[in-house]
Amino acid sequence: MKEIEQRGLYYEEFEPDTRYLHRPGRTVTEADNVLFTTLTMNTQALHLDAAWSARQPFGGRLVNSMFTLATIVGASVAQLTQGTIVANLGFSEVAFPHPLRHGDTLYSETVVLAKRLSASRPGQGIVTLEHTGRNQDGVVVATAVRQVMVWCRDAHEGLAAEGASAAAEPVGEPQEERE
Repeated sequence: MKEIEQRGLYYEEFEPDTRYLHRPGRTVTEADNVLFTTLTMNTQALHLDAAWSARQPFGGRLVNSMFTLATIVGASVAQLTQGTIVANLGFSEVAFPHPLRHGDTLYSETVVLAKRLSASRPGQGIVTLEHTGRNQDGVVVATAVRQVMVWCRDAHEGLAAEGASAAAEPVGEPQEERE
């Protein structure tokens, strides 16, 4: 019987100027927002206090922006980095141009901006991704540029065949190697 294991993309499979639409979307509930906000010890009244938030410029509670960021990145994992990522190197250019509200459905997409082989870690490459989250009306609610280190196919499959673990050495790239 043929077996297919879901995985992300190897370095060679990422193509700049390719847009990945991550589906299904995620309808965000009040419970999601309150749970995330309290789990992360974010006591911002804008997320928790309906009466106070109603008197603020947006007229009501907003979804925690860190929940929004985590969800748009999380939605990309199965399609892009599941089992092929070495490390998340960092985020830049994070923006939240429009609020997300309880009951909104968040749709995520990712564009591959660039890729290059690692100068210090043979068999691995650095991919620059731009994540975008839109609500059900197509309005952009979040964007973030993210760099990830991923395996090259031959190097990763070679490790698996040897039974070796990549966890034996630190993952960090020298600062000068980051874009």
